[in-house]
Amino acid sequence: MIAQVGEGRGEFGVRRTLSLAVAQPRCAAHDVTANAKAHAEAVRAARARVVVFPEMSLTGYHLDAVPVSPDDERLAPVVAACAGTGTLALVGAPVPGPHIGILAVDGEGARVAYGKVHLHHTEAAHFVPGEPTVIEVDGWRLGLAVCRDTGIPEHAARTAALGIDAYVAGVVHADHEAGVHGERARRVAADHGVWAATAAFAGPTGGGFDRTSGRSGIWSAAGKAVAEAGGEPDAIARAVLTD
Repeated sequence: MIAQVGEGRGEFGVRRTLSLAVAQPRCAAHDVTANAKAHAEAVRAARARVVVFPEMSLTGYHLDAVPVSPDDERLAPVVAACAGTGTLALVGAPVPGPHIGILAVDGEGARVAYGKVHLHHTEAAHFVPGEPTVIEVDGWRLGLAVCRDTGIPEHAARTAALGIDAYVAGVVHADHEAGVHGERARRVAADHGVWAATAAFAGPTGGGFDRTSGRSGIWSAAGKAVAEAGGEPDAIARAVLTD
């Protein structure tokens, strides 16, 4: 499944650079209103064309969270922030389906962009799997993933088969799993020659994750870490992706 956002390529077919950030805003359990405001602040602070957020970042990792519709009025602060900055925000949320999903939010509104493919057995009791998906932003093709997807090589392979320049994911990991992001990102880079970006929760987020890893990061197509956030909530890492 492929979703389109923005224009294609620059003059003479030369692909533009893409500024991308990974954010880890603090999260209030089930409080979409408060979390949307935190997302809006992160969008403004990131100064990036694309900002990636963690898994279920709008609600916290609560499997009983009510799905967030793309037309939910509580998303208004994020839409306004994207309108003011020209940003596409990839926001983690339970979405209609129901899926553990990603909402693509820009200055025009929100839409469901992706549903997590590889669910844990506990998640499968509440949600259904989606399909590999690519979105296009200013000529850059971004493959989407959520948490466990990144640990399944088949997922990256199926997504890469759609044609991607970068593999971006929202995740939640415990504090002792901070190194998982890099291991998986380097594997994707080695296997497919693409950029990788992971937005990870920092601080408590529910579902047994009282202490989460933070350390959101961006890795080049050569597998080199080019930007990394700290372990604290509200941190952001940013990089400019180039061909």
